[in-house]
Amino acid sequence: MLDCAELAGAHWRHAGRCAETLQEIQGLWEAHGADPANIATAGCRRVQDAAYLLRRDGPKIPGAFYRLRREAAEHGTVEGVIVLLGGAEPFWAWHAAGVSVEPIVLVVGDEELLAERAIGEVVASVRAADPEAEVIDLAPGGLEPGRISELTSPSLFGGGKVLVIRSAQDLGKDLTAEVLKYAKNPADDVVLVAVHPGGAKGKALVDGLTKLKARKVSCPKVTKVGERVDFVRAEIRRAGGKISADGARGLVDAVGNDLRELAAACSQLVADTGGKIDDAAVARYYRGRAEVSGFTVADKAIEGQLAEALEQLRWALATGVAPVLIVSALAQGVRGLAKVGGAPRGARGAALAKELGMPPWKIDRVQKQLRGWSGDGVARALAAVAEADEAVKGGAADPAYALEKTVATIVAARG
Repeated sequence: MLDCAELAGAHWRHAGRCAETLQEIQGLWEAHGADPANIATAGCRRVQDAAYLLRRDGPKIPGAFYRLRREAAEHGTVEGVIVLLGGAEPFWAWHAAGVSVEPIVLVVGDEELLAERAIGEVVASVRAADPEAEVIDLAPGGLEPGRISELTSPSLFGGGKVLVIRSAQDLGKDLTAEVLKYAKNPADDVVLVAVHPGGAKGKALVDGLTKLKARKVSCPKVTKVGERVDFVRAEIRRAGGKISADGARGLVDAVGNDLRELAAACSQLVADTGGKIDDAAVARYYRGRAEVSGFTVADKAIEGQLAEALEQLRWALATGVAPVLIVSALAQGVRGLAKVGGAPRGARGAALAKELGMPPWKIDRVQKQLRGWSGDGVARALAAVAEADEAVKGGAADPAYALEKTVATIVAARG
């Protein structure tokens, strides 16, 4: 009972500090919201430091409360990102849920697969209500002034339309003005989709449609590992399945960076597994891929799974993965243990990521792998990797045997 009272008191005090920080943020916004560039650096730093301390010193919250609040928290996160992106909904928000139909839809970004998906979502939504709706693809080269007005005017035969203006950055001044004029008073039975790759060219159209409250969908190039992991998880949900974070990262490592290949792999995995996908399922279907083999060996060894690590090692060697690449993966894994294990105890989140030069998702993964490791064990594993590096570069007659010995040594060092 006393523990409950103490926990409640800690949350009460923490809530007071949160309210003070929110009040300061609100004051900054009210004073500088119209021109954020003029916010003083000192004010931003105060808010940043206060937010960091709230995260660092906040009392623990029982897992049941996280589960109760998860949906609302994710909704709030999406809304916040939309504001930061100037009204554009991030791809990981709309990708799984679909794109709702608005009279004007602005698709911005140069990730071709995502742009095509967004257009397809709009067309599917329109045809769900009107199966006979006409879809008209338009390109600036085939458009003349007045053509958009002609296509959006009421038809004698009725029926809805979806006008898709591709390469909207190439619309001239006159056509841009015509589109913006139409967007001020769109027809009830017409949905206009403007597709713009982003950038400075044709920005007047993007700015104009944004001011007119067009539905803005973001389709940027997916360049970061974390974004590709978000894509995979959204793709799996879209197909009716569920994948763990480790499974999603494993699939990205295995398949590579191409979104079309990732999408195809997600669809196939959901069909083959019934929808519940974890790291083991990814390894089972994609263990023959060179990109996954070396790092899978390292992960299994670091986690103390000797039989699985040796199986993956033999498979990697059989499929042509160079021994030096496997040693490199083992070295990265063990060095990760050393870096994260030796980090300052109070460092967390973004501060820890900056300190170690590692992405947050990787730090989380290594922290889980650290369980069962001691400082002496990590030192022995580092020594074993150093010996393996020498062995596979000409110091041993049989590199495969040297690698198996190294894997066994790493597993034993874990204790």
